[in-house]
Amino acid sequence: MTQRSRRAPMPEKPSLDGLEQVWVERWEADAVYRFDRSRTREQIYSIDTPPPTVSGSLHVGHVFSYTHTDTIARFQRMRGREVFYPMGWDDNGLPTERRVQNHFGVRGDASVPYDPAFEPPDKPGKQQISISRRNFIELCERLTIEDEKAFEQLWRRLGLSVDWTLTYATIDGASRATSQRAFLRNLARGEAYQAEAPTLWDVTFRTAVAQAELEDREWPGAFHRVSFYGDHGPVWIETTRPELIPACVALVAHPDDERYQRLFGTTVLTPLFGVEVPVVAHHLAEPDKGSGIAMICTFGDLTDVTWWRELGLPARPVMGWDGRLLPDAPEGVEPEPYKELAGKTVHSARERIVEMLRESGDLDGEPRPVTRPVKFYEKGDKPLEIVTTRQWYLRNGGRDAELRERLLQRGAELEWHPAHMRVRYENWVKGLAGDWLISRQRFFGVPFPVWYEVDTGALILPTDDMLPVDPSSDVPPGYTEQQRGVPGGFVGDTDVMDTWATSSLSPEIVGGWRDDPDLFGRVFPMDLRPQAHEIIRTWLFSTVVRAHQEFDSLPFRNVAISGWILDPDRKKMSKSKGNATTPMAMLEEYGSDAVRYWAAGGRPGTDTTFDTGQMKIGRRLAIKILNASKFVLGFPEGEAEVTQPLDLSMLSALAQTVREATEAFEGYDYARALEVAERFFWSFCDDYLELVKARAYDSDAAASSAHAALRRALDVQLRLFAPFLPFVTEEVWSWWREGSVHRAAWPSAEAGQGDPALLAVVSEVLRQVRKAKSEAKVSMRAEIARLTVRGPQAELVHQGADDLCGSGNVDEFVLEQGEELTVSVELA
Repeated sequence: MTQRSRRAPMPEKPSLDGLEQVWVERWEADAVYRFDRSRTREQIYSIDTPPPTVSGSLHVGHVFSYTHTDTIARFQRMRGREVFYPMGWDDNGLPTERRVQNHFGVRGDASVPYDPAFEPPDKPGKQQISISRRNFIELCERLTIEDEKAFEQLWRRLGLSVDWTLTYATIDGASRATSQRAFLRNLARGEAYQAEAPTLWDVTFRTAVAQAELEDREWPGAFHRVSFYGDHGPVWIETTRPELIPACVALVAHPDDERYQRLFGTTVLTPLFGVEVPVVAHHLAEPDKGSGIAMICTFGDLTDVTWWRELGLPARPVMGWDGRLLPDAPEGVEPEPYKELAGKTVHSARERIVEMLRESGDLDGEPRPVTRPVKFYEKGDKPLEIVTTRQWYLRNGGRDAELRERLLQRGAELEWHPAHMRVRYENWVKGLAGDWLISRQRFFGVPFPVWYEVDTGALILPTDDMLPVDPSSDVPPGYTEQQRGVPGGFVGDTDVMDTWATSSLSPEIVGGWRDDPDLFGRVFPMDLRPQAHEIIRTWLFSTVVRAHQEFDSLPFRNVAISGWILDPDRKKMSKSKGNATTPMAMLEEYGSDAVRYWAAGGRPGTDTTFDTGQMKIGRRLAIKILNASKFVLGFPEGEAEVTQPLDLSMLSALAQTVREATEAFEGYDYARALEVAERFFWSFCDDYLELVKARAYDSDAAASSAHAALRRALDVQLRLFAPFLPFVTEEVWSWWREGSVHRAAWPSAEAGQGDPALLAVVSEVLRQVRKAKSEAKVSMRAEIARLTVRGPQAELVHQGADDLCGSGNVDEFVLEQGEELTVSVELA
């Protein structure tokens, strides 16, 4: 890439203030981070950047994890790779949907026709206006554009080296077309299918929920001891869901439970409803829980689903999509007692049936309060129900042992950073209980590209060149709009895809799989997927599934896992909890380099506490780089060779630092790379600069050696710090170098001619001298009458004696052999 010459004069008083604005504009004008797509795949390093959710604002956790990725991108760029570093916006999902509803006062409805002239009301009323899905998506795109501008501004301020010509949104036309194309190809290969099945259901959002979106929460309830009737007398069960008694299809106990051996193979009658149900045995029954025998209802929980499926039991559903009991009694249940429960919410139905059981004498004692884990949708606030619905599924190994094993092998092929995170992937895959449910009963999202013949229900599919389509407003091939919903015509699928069904295709979307095969061949599989640990089960696994199905390959080679940001109480910071810090205010107060310093100190996969103290240290480091650089560059620039032992020693120690930092970066341990660079820098400033200062002000060959060593060390250290502190390093680089430090080569780790031990031992003597002066409460420039150094390193110290005496203002210097290093200081 060609860069213009932009050397800047060194300011009289260097400052961090305003550097971000200056260099953000300069980088954009000079296209410093622009991707060169003419490079071959071997020359390219491609990053599958996480698209942040566009729902109002970013938070400090984003700053933390995206900084990690940026340090790696910058390192790879300096290593000579052409970095493909895009940015996406995740505006496909519930947060955007809710925000648009509230902002514009509208509600999507797949049954409403598209209105190309629709404009939302200036002042939304209390009643939301129903609009078509296509109109709703247009409003989403309109609102998220403003969010995306704010996000981009913050990312630029943070110094992300993204190519801002490479952006996408998960609801834009290209993403929808890619997602629909992948689904249609899954369907053609038999990997996608439709089935009527028990489905986890959120009654608030009225949508199906996938296994990956579940979380357990402690929830209050009560055990009710209820009597069923058998030939051998009452059979007592204990249940927290008495309202599901009309949905009961069997009682179950463990096959080894002696108490119920005589009941297996017989039937009992349900209380109140008198329905005859069998007593069956299953190994999942828990003898030590309650009375040891339980109801199987369709459906109370996931175990009910397992029992129902494995035991071949009938279905007797009573729960509606709205969270109320269905208005009509299920098959086999008399309508008379059931009408007492029909149409009631779960809570009201439970209260009424307890009254009925108490009146009939079938309730033994009073309900016993209990708190137990209950499954919730991660974004919901009511326990999930299980209803029977027809949904779209994608095979993911949950019901296919062979596919599951192949996906486990894919996890083993990945390079994990840190390595122990692979266990989370494996545990998730091994624990899958079913295929991936990818349909949602929402109105904002990527529609399923499917129509159905009204008369036969047969599928009608679009051609690839039609994508993206919305079956609620678009017409299938060979039909007209007048044939929608009439005999001989068609109807469109009203569901949309789970947001992960599109996000799982992020490499395909940004790489141009559908529209730009040349680019796709240069960047896929991606080199890096950076992400947080809690979405290994969702984003990472689902992306692996899609690439395995479509390309028989991994979607990326390396995965770098970031931890969470914790508040002082060790709780995860998040906007929803109200404990997250506003990133822009933080960047303005401490400076972007300082915030990046704090973020880069968080080791891969490790949760890190939010710490403004570390930001202050980072700011002090950036200021020190400015001041130390001004000092170094104040000496004349020449062609002199480095000849003095102490200078050669320093450069050898620096070469060792480069080796350690390079090894750390190659292992994706950016925190370690920063640590070793910073350790050397402070030693360089505190020790080496003080040791050579007096000599550097001379005008002889020894001084020229110091000048050359100082400039060489500054050059290397600026490049070592560049991935972490991009603004201050670019500023200093511009004072004396052409082009951008971020396009300069990463420093080499070639061993120098000096002995690193020389600088180490001389620096230790200098520290002892400082300590003696400090304890005597005299100036650091105070004269020393006699300095005596004893120890096995006497010969090494001798090589640095002149610099040591100049730095310490020593009159007489004595070296003696000894078994261990001791320093004796006699002040004048």
